[in-house]
Amino acid sequence: MGEAIMFPISLSYHDLNGATPRNIKRPDDSWFEEVIDDDLKWSFALNSVLHRGISEYQDIVLLDTKRFGKALVIDGKMQSAESDEFIYHECLIHPALLSHPCPKTVFIMGGGEGSTAREALKHKSIEKVTMCDIDEACNLQLLMHKEVVAFCREHLTANKEAFCNKLLELVINDAKIELEERKERFDIIVGDLADPVEGGPCYQLYTKSFYQHILKPKLNPAGIFVTQAGPAGVFTHQEVFSSIYNTIKQVFKYVVAYTTHVPSFADEWGWVMASDTPFCMEEEKMDKKIQETINGELLYLDGASFHSLTVLNKMVSSSLKNETHVYTEDNARFIHGHGVGKKESV
Repeated sequence: MGEAIMFPISLSYHDLNGATPRNIKRPDDSWFEEVIDDDLKWSFALNSVLHRGISEYQDIVLLDTKRFGKALVIDGKMQSAESDEFIYHECLIHPALLSHPCPKTVFIMGGGEGSTAREALKHKSIEKVTMCDIDEACNLQLLMHKEVVAFCREHLTANKEAFCNKLLELVINDAKIELEERKERFDIIVGDLADPVEGGPCYQLYTKSFYQHILKPKLNPAGIFVTQAGPAGVFTHQEVFSSIYNTIKQVFKYVVAYTTHVPSFADEWGWVMASDTPFCMEEEKMDKKIQETINGELLYLDGASFHSLTVLNKMVSSSLKNETHVYTEDNARFIHGHGVGKKESV
């Protein structure tokens, strides 16, 4: 059970506490391998392992892959790849910001690589983007997250400008604690969290109690919440996507689910957007707002393409309509695999 990561001895790597990375194979095994299910694996060739760190909760690897360029992997699950991350991040950020009448403040849960902040900062109305990702610095041997953010700032060149932008506030903290303690509210709150895996640190940020009692009160009137919601393919959408959608429906009046294919994820991916104010998503109005309110060009999204993403196939649409599971701390669903904390306990 769980994920497997394969590294050749000949590849360079940096392990934060000086230990030898686990699961090193013989020198010709220069492949990353992700276990998608018990009978299904997804692998691709590597140029090198750029960085590796293991915290109390997460195994973080930064790879240089032959097909997808630089890639961030958490708990054995692909989080973002250089060649196609624009698909994921445009879908995560722009529908919500374009649906808001005038977004000025954005709070990002997760997003340590900087791509989510980069997309949000393209909007001319933005006055402040707060990016909050978890800090494992309490483990003095690892200093995991601060080093990962620094690495992403150095090596993920597309995001260097975002990290230097004076409108970006970088906070190293647990997003739940940070939202609880902050007095201000936000126009947009974004969930760019790692997938909910058993033993991982993020699943509590997908629960009804978190959405209802912590997150929603931190939204301004007409505020919008959007989150990545995991695999959304024909065979995978009931792992967590349908449950996240149904959970958010218990908290917000208006909820929209949408999906698209992300090549490096080897599947359709899902997002859920929610508000207590109706969304305005007409194609022509969205295209006009893109032209008027965004600096630069979007590579993937326009009004027509976003509308098409909200049209789900019959099987997925039926599952979302009939889903009854609600995420709670004691009744969570997980995608295949385990977090480091879980792996070390079994």
